[in-house]
Amino acid sequence: MTPSLILASSSPFRKMLLANAGIRFEAESASTDERAVEETLKDTGAGPDDVALVLAEAKAQDVAARHPGALVIGSDQTLSLGDQLFHKPADMDAARRQLLKLSGRTHQLNSAVVLVRGDTTLWRHVAVARLTMRALDPGFVGRYLAVAGDRVLSSVGAYQLEGEGVQLFDRIEGDYFSILGLPLLPLLAELRRLGAIDG
Repeated sequence: MTPSLILASSSPFRKMLLANAGIRFEAESASTDERAVEETLKDTGAGPDDVALVLAEAKAQDVAARHPGALVIGSDQTLSLGDQLFHKPADMDAARRQLLKLSGRTHQLNSAVVLVRGDTTLWRHVAVARLTMRALDPGFVGRYLAVAGDRVLSSVGAYQLEGEGVQLFDRIEGDYFSILGLPLLPLLAELRRLGAIDG
């Protein structure tokens, strides 16, 4: 039997946010090649928010194709500093370089969420948060990474705001759920509107 609501993600944070909200769902990873999808957007003028939306939709469509009739939640997040788009760091050295590049500057987290049923996208949303990192001493970055460990490699910003990563910031403007990777309040409102959850 096809589940009625599927989260197209393996992210423990997205799963936690939905579960904590009391939503009944199943989770299934998409097999989307994110870099290949991004490559198709090169030279199209797509901004970081557009990239997040396209990736979220591609993931949802991938899972929806395997579950006809299910309502599938797709989500993705991009980090941008000016025109530069950042990805999850490949290793701890890349994480260190990334944090030093963001040090003392304001970057954007663009969190996209879409709802797909069958081959139809029913809804799209992008939430943007602006985060200002304090000027970081390279020695502190090394100590932070030693404490935080490999967990930072699962975060596009090489930090996890719900943990020690909060110490890296001077100012945060935006919705906490969106910063964690899922614009939860708009998603819940749309799920209620569609009658997918009690409201």
